[in-house]
Amino acid sequence: MITVAKALDAIFDLVRPLGTEEVPLADAANRTLAAPITASRLQPPFAASAMDGYALNGVEADPEAMFRVIGESAAGHGFHGHVGPGECVRIFTGAPMPDGADRVIIQEDVERKGDLITLARKLDTVPHVRPAGADFAPGDTIPAPRVLSPADLALAAAMNVPTLTVTRKPIIALMATGDELVMPGETPGPDQIIASNAFGLKALIEANGGHARMLPIARDNADSLRTAFDLAADADLIVTIGGASVGDHDLVGDVAAELGMEQSFYKVLMRPGKPLMAGRMGNAVMIGLPGNPVSSMVCGHVFLVPAMRAMLGLGTAAAPRKTAILAAPLKANGPREHYMRARVDGDEITIFDSQDSALLSVLSQANALAIRPASDPAREAGERLDYLPI
Repeated sequence: MITVAKALDAIFDLVRPLGTEEVPLADAANRTLAAPITASRLQPPFAASAMDGYALNGVEADPEAMFRVIGESAAGHGFHGHVGPGECVRIFTGAPMPDGADRVIIQEDVERKGDLITLARKLDTVPHVRPAGADFAPGDTIPAPRVLSPADLALAAAMNVPTLTVTRKPIIALMATGDELVMPGETPGPDQIIASNAFGLKALIEANGGHARMLPIARDNADSLRTAFDLAADADLIVTIGGASVGDHDLVGDVAAELGMEQSFYKVLMRPGKPLMAGRMGNAVMIGLPGNPVSSMVCGHVFLVPAMRAMLGLGTAAAPRKTAILAAPLKANGPREHYMRARVDGDEITIFDSQDSALLSVLSQANALAIRPASDPAREAGERLDYLPI
């Protein structure tokens, strides 16, 4: 068995960054930007009012001074004349500042009668003008790589960039295995259960920028497994679920090896998730996850998501950890790194009593995996502990 860190390094050695594609701006949410976005214009393209009010020459803005209104400037419809001494222009937020004006007096500080305004006795000193180019200028960039946020897309649109270069989504084939499994909605036999792991993994994959393809359940025989692997032949990553242990019916490793899988490792010093394997099958990477539902999802967070990020060009790093204060004491940990279902509220972490790797109900209540290092000594309440947000 190898450590979690060594297993993750081995997976990083197997995966490669994927190619790129062009997508319309409207379809780029949560995609991974592969090339910088470069602005083609100035924003704002002109000095603009930041408030509704009256634009005038700031040196004339004395308390109780009077001005004649000579026109109006609105968003999309500027005033194209010149503001001379004693003159002003009615202006609205976002509208271009007229020539000759460099300050906006907010409308709350103005009394208007017909075409004449009188400034208030007390005026603020803020010009209320957004300078041209205050946001960005031609040549400014949004750097890559990065996962595109809603704010990134709004900025790209303002930069007048209609299409973006993004990393292709990794195609990930999910292969649940086992005679005991039936799909949700089917009627299980007396010795069967409902297949659940692939649905959680599919959601995890798609939330992190991948395209998940669920294959039909592969039965515990070599022919069925070969057929399933054939269906996954065009995937970038093949994820098998179950059948990777050493029982008489655990055939995934043998069939994968028969089909040319070059195994990188098998078994990891972790709880839950020990029977994990990884290797390469032709052009695809294969990760064999344990069949227990919680083990499968924990390994998804610890190994699958970082592997996907590496494929998307986002670097090779373990999932980021945080720390919180233990709400209750913990006994000493055993020889394997332990990922314990927990709940973080504020800066406090509470670890659930039951850590059985078959209990999805406990996982559903958790928002964190508390991480106990191998042979970690007993911990007291109030100590800080690493955790992985989920």
